[in-house]
Amino acid sequence: MKSPFSSPALLPLKIIATGVALPPNRVESVDLDRLLNKPEGYVEKRSGIIYRYHASDDASQAELAAAALHDALDRQGIDAASIDLLISASAISVQALPCTAVHILKVSQLAPGTPGFDINSSCVSFISALQVAAGLLNAGTYRRIAIVSADLASRGIDWDDEESSLIFGDGAACAIVERGDGTSGILASLVETHPQGSELCEIRAGGTRRNPRAGMTDRDFLFQMRGKQLFRQASALIEDYLARLLGASGLTLEQIATVVPHQASHLSLEHMRRRLNVSSSVLVDIYRYHGNQVAASIPTALHAAVISGRFNRAEPAMLIGTAAGLSLAGMVLLP
Repeated sequence: MKSPFSSPALLPLKIIATGVALPPNRVESVDLDRLLNKPEGYVEKRSGIIYRYHASDDASQAELAAAALHDALDRQGIDAASIDLLISASAISVQALPCTAVHILKVSQLAPGTPGFDINSSCVSFISALQVAAGLLNAGTYRRIAIVSADLASRGIDWDDEESSLIFGDGAACAIVERGDGTSGILASLVETHPQGSELCEIRAGGTRRNPRAGMTDRDFLFQMRGKQLFRQASALIEDYLARLLGASGLTLEQIATVVPHQASHLSLEHMRRRLNVSSSVLVDIYRYHGNQVAASIPTALHAAVISGRFNRAEPAMLIGTAAGLSLAGMVLLP
């Protein structure tokens, strides 16, 4: 059946399975109240989170990613041997070299020799990976691609920075995609990067900028964010950006059945509800029980939409988020 929203510009893409994985350690906000010597209810009020998950210090990011991949395979009974490409779409890599996809392949059920590579555009890496996957599938280069986002945000928390330390959770999520029959796909995608905000959200070490030869401190390995400035910059850009994304899709916001945002903070989600007029019934909000999972946030929220019946054939959905850079990314899909 042809969707009333389909157009000649539709880029075929079909999400055939999703899956998630979480560390076993659930961290309640009341636990952090005690840890940080705050009155009960303080952390939940400041962060907007009831609980999030933090991995142990010796837990493997690659194994968590592989668990999300296997969950997606198992949910739809997909043979691991049918995956002919793995894309790791995470904000933080396992190590500088080799790429994170290699580490995931090493502990996954995928066939030996399966190719893999990384895509990193911070919190919106999953959207970037979907764009790349659609191009490869429509070029006929691959037939079935697994995209996995996994981040252990807790490893980079600076507990002396209250503004950012309370909002992060760990997790992984996967989407398996094919070209499909042409009735589902991407109506529009748009990525914009505004590098004047690059210093507002960063981890300085891990590359050539800060290292033993160039000089570094322990704090360079921890997440640093100037949240108020970052929120102001993103807020000033997002409304016009959203208008451009919707304009490219040919749809209005009222025609979007489901909005899957990056779960950046309770303030960012409230901004979408109020300033952008996205109703709570349309917005997928899992923040209170996951926190900000960095690149894993969008695909985890997408999985929540799928299993709750909010990602339905022929009903337009939007993925949208902001990320370090400052980058804005969005995609309008027909499931």
